[in-house]
Amino acid sequence: MSPRSRFPDGGSLRSERLRIGIAVATANRPDIVGETVGHIFLQTRKADAILVCSPGLEDVEGLREAYPGVVHIIGPRGLPHQRNRLMEAAQELDILLFIDDDFLMDSNYIAETEAAFCDHPEVVLTTGRVVADGIIGPGFSFDEALARLSIPVAPPATWLTEVYNGYGCNMAIRLEPVRANGLKFDEELPLYAWLEDVDFSRSLAPFGRIVRVEHAIGVHLAVKSGRQRGVRLGYSQIANPCYLMSKGTCSWKKGLFHISRNLAANILGTLRGEKAVDRSGRLRGNLRAVADLVTQRLAPSRALRL
Repeated sequence: MSPRSRFPDGGSLRSERLRIGIAVATANRPDIVGETVGHIFLQTRKADAILVCSPGLEDVEGLREAYPGVVHIIGPRGLPHQRNRLMEAAQELDILLFIDDDFLMDSNYIAETEAAFCDHPEVVLTTGRVVADGIIGPGFSFDEALARLSIPVAPPATWLTEVYNGYGCNMAIRLEPVRANGLKFDEELPLYAWLEDVDFSRSLAPFGRIVRVEHAIGVHLAVKSGRQRGVRLGYSQIANPCYLMSKGTCSWKKGLFHISRNLAANILGTLRGEKAVDRSGRLRGNLRAVADLVTQRLAPSRALRL
């Protein structure tokens, strides 16, 4: 099937070629990031650059030897810090596609994303359709993710869907409005930076459309190794939405939805003795954040003390 035939709402591939880079922030998972980077080279539309940022060389052991064309950047630990360093290194690019170090793209992902940006200059941020997400369970192995990626999916009714925010595990940004308006990921959000994708998306929203490209599909392994401890994430599940609501980059409706959903999931998971996710640790972090909210000490950075 040609790329043109996948655009049922009238989209078409233009002849323009944008300079598109892939940006990967990673820490503590050299084997996983190596497999993910290797998979990027299977794209039908090759990336113009692949940028990887990690706190140290040990986080990417073997990567530069296996893929000498990959640009490696050392940056402070924490997703917003690393993503800001990746944007700083993307001065020659038009589009920067952020993927997690455990996100696998369908072979046409970049081609579909480029078509969306080319045909719709008003689009400033895109995200893909995640057909399988290990975040809600124990996660997927690399082979399991490949198998799920190979399963045929029903073609969506539309090409582009308006969304409130991009999903941080696969989120492409048009760099021109980012540079023109001095936008950055908020470094007040520490470590895994829960809801950093919402914050950045809504900061960029005044300058254009945010859409999901329905034919740009992928699988999120959600590997549990290397992630922050449950108690810290639980604190962030309360502190970060509150911070973003006060900042104005997350609506009260959406922020309260995130808080109530995660609190309920952690209570139920703790009562059920869930093993795949550290629900009891997250619940302890939730309760610590609620206590800090009551005493007016709540702040995202306080997760670092846990």
